[in-house]
Amino acid sequence: MKNVKSWLPGLIVSVVFIGLILAFVDVRKLVDAIRQANVLWLMVSLVVAVLWMMMRGVVWRALLREKAPYWAVFQTLNEGYLLNNFLPLRLGELGRAFLLSRKTNLTFMQVLPTIIIERVLDVAFSAAILLSAIPFVPNAPEALKPAAYIASALVVVGLFVMYLLARNHVWALEMYEKLSKRWAILQRLSGLVKSLFEGLAILTDGWLFLRVLGLMLINWAIAIVQFSVILLAFFPNAQLFWAMFGLGAAAFGGAIPALPGGVGTFEGVMGGALLLVTGDEARSFASAIVAHMLNYLITGVIGIYALSREGKTLSSVYQELKEFRQSSQKDQ
Repeated sequence: MKNVKSWLPGLIVSVVFIGLILAFVDVRKLVDAIRQANVLWLMVSLVVAVLWMMMRGVVWRALLREKAPYWAVFQTLNEGYLLNNFLPLRLGELGRAFLLSRKTNLTFMQVLPTIIIERVLDVAFSAAILLSAIPFVPNAPEALKPAAYIASALVVVGLFVMYLLARNHVWALEMYEKLSKRWAILQRLSGLVKSLFEGLAILTDGWLFLRVLGLMLINWAIAIVQFSVILLAFFPNAQLFWAMFGLGAAAFGGAIPALPGGVGTFEGVMGGALLLVTGDEARSFASAIVAHMLNYLITGVIGIYALSREGKTLSSVYQELKEFRQSSQKDQ
């Protein structure tokens, strides 16, 4: 309750989205669509989802310059996604930086920049996928294309700024120190900022960055295949651009404040996008709901297994994160 201002907006937005879905979609038809889904295709999608997770582990390990064992990276990745599904404020991103720093010789601030870069690249790829699918969507909202272009431009600018900071980190730190003399709060963050600049050094390694882009491309291709298989469980005539449009829209929907895991907003945005290309309300939202449930299932099973192997629980990790945050503030 002390942090009510931070999580209440997300709760309200999720409740509104869920309310809209229940108001405009026939619940009986929705349930029937889920019951009639082709189980075989859903089982295949689970296998492809595991492949996606494994590939995402390869991507993250490449960003870490392979300084951590793959198994530790893969387990931590799933633990982070599990935290995001159940804890507020996307604590899973900080959680996996924290957890991996406890398993390897890497520090928290060496890991965190790789997660930031990973997320920035995700936005870039999701924008590209959405833009590629829009021409095939006859009823696509006019605002979607400009929004995707703006997101792409922001990503390019963001990556360029991070590259400049990494390339000129000595100058950037000197400027930061000058500014921190005027504002005390900046002085407290000086240690973190220094580590962050050092962590962004990957952007100055051209070949490594190109390799990461290639791996990320494969990872998103697997994601499109996985969602296409899910759609086949509901729409035997499903087309590839349906999956691209749905995934691209859902990725942008993830920026909307919501309950942990994007409950309500994920289903609302993805279901709405699918409705534009299919014209079938029940099966469109059923596809989005099942896709979200399968995501919870995969990350939940692997994440809980990884935590149990380490003798941890969600609550214990959450408590450790709080203590880590408090100790970091004291050190600064």
